[in-house]
Amino acid sequence: MTKHVGSCLCGTVRFEVNGGFDSFYLCHCEYCQKDTGSAHAANLFSQSAKLTWLAGVDAVTSFNLPGTRHNKSFCRSCGSALPSPQLTDLLVVPAGCLDTEISVLPTAHIFTSSRAVWDEAIVDVPEFEGPPE
Repeated sequence: MTKHVGSCLCGTVRFEVNGGFDSFYLCHCEYCQKDTGSAHAANLFSQSAKLTWLAGVDAVTSFNLPGTRHNKSFCRSCGSALPSPQLTDLLVVPAGCLDTEISVLPTAHIFTSSRAVWDEAIVDVPEFEGPPE
């Protein structure tokens, strides 16, 4: 069985996910742009994996956007995105909160009609292995 471990930025919250991921979406919807502060959210989805909180479960809080299915769980100490068990049997795990390597590649970009204009030109932006000189 596949096992992944993860944590928040401050280390208060730690968790493990047992089981595989069904899909990996890069979501460009306006809600994901707002709650990540970036061009898209990178979320892994599973209908069978089990989430176990190892530490800091009291620091986990969630926000449900009224009138939508949009939900975000996060650490109340540092604000890091954390796994969200949805109302149905669906686990959503932000890819960036995992401490273990992910072996799956993104399945697709979704809600691209909402893609940030500046995101389209990212391919041509210079790259640095560390901070720019």
